[in-house]
Amino acid sequence: MSSYPPSGPPPTTTLRQRLADLRGPAVPPRPLDARALAALAANPGCGRRALLDGAGVDKTALASALGSPSAFGQSQFAIVRGNSFEARVKGDGGAELLRLVHEHLGAGSEPPGPGAHVPDLTAAGPEGRAARTALALREATAAAAGAGTWTLLDHPMLALEVAGSPAYLEPDAVVVHPDGRWTVVEIKSFPMIDGAADAAKVGAAARQAAVYVLALEKTAGKLASAVVGHTVLLVCPKDFSNLPAASAVDIRRERAVTLRQLERLTRVEELAAALPEGLSFDPARPAEELTEAVAAVSAAYAPECLAACELAFHCRERARAADAVTALGRSVRGELGTLTTVEEALAAAAGSGGTEDPTAASLHRAARLRAEALEAAACPC
Repeated sequence: MSSYPPSGPPPTTTLRQRLADLRGPAVPPRPLDARALAALAANPGCGRRALLDGAGVDKTALASALGSPSAFGQSQFAIVRGNSFEARVKGDGGAELLRLVHEHLGAGSEPPGPGAHVPDLTAAGPEGRAARTALALREATAAAAGAGTWTLLDHPMLALEVAGSPAYLEPDAVVVHPDGRWTVVEIKSFPMIDGAADAAKVGAAARQAAVYVLALEKTAGKLASAVVGHTVLLVCPKDFSNLPAASAVDIRRERAVTLRQLERLTRVEELAAALPEGLSFDPARPAEELTEAVAAVSAAYAPECLAACELAFHCRERARAADAVTALGRSVRGELGTLTTVEEALAAAAGSGGTEDPTAASLHRAARLRAEALEAAACPC
């Protein structure tokens, strides 16, 4: 009998260990949040962001190690002001917040009284908090069906799987109505002037709230009587004061778009499997090695990334170095079709791009018409 052990398949590295190797052995994972998921949904073709976020890589530290530090994020003043405003809105057991919910979204139900329930959601770790939140939602829905009470969940923890990675999300508040309906509440520090806020900021808040709604729907799917509202309540300071004002925001469109985009994301294990062994995004490694590691994952840079991603400055530099038309914006990239570099687009406009390509022919015709228009405008006659 042979003394050698029986042959078999070589041991495989688990996905958890693989992602830990990508982060670096001493780097803790950075959790996904709703802002990151909303940015992912807005740019689903970026495998670089999907992998780095799925692996829990600290993109801020990585960008600094690459020599392209990002100014992305809120100022400390804005964070302090936002926390102060949120504390005011939720003061006195959330009485003012529940009043705003009833005023804008509580038609047909009894106004909240002093007996509104605010459950304790503390637990160990994000998994424990998510489980405690699910239990509190179940209890609040049952209580609403029996006694018609209002329940305010302050900073609940919601779980959502994205591209094979778990994400734990923490909305500002979730309210359970007396009819059992669940409503997401977003509290922002930007002002609401004369009943209206900046459209771009409201849109960003709606996309973020859509992620929370999708996560709530996962929990609601396990309860027969639970209904998640697709209209969220946006609470902002009124006219630059510290007094709260609210507006109901229909996020059905944002929810549908976010769901479709998140479902299109390549799963993290597929992205990780395509990378060579030993590759790491550990910020402690040399900049040259990190540059090669980041370049091994495909990106889909667009100027919009500057407002949503910590690696945007690095990706912009690489896009410009490659003469890629993506640096000019998604709309330009879509119009140019197979012309992927600025040099190719200029050559097509000059007439040397080949007439068989309809995009090149259109560019050449547009350049010719422009030249004729300029010549006519310069003619003294």
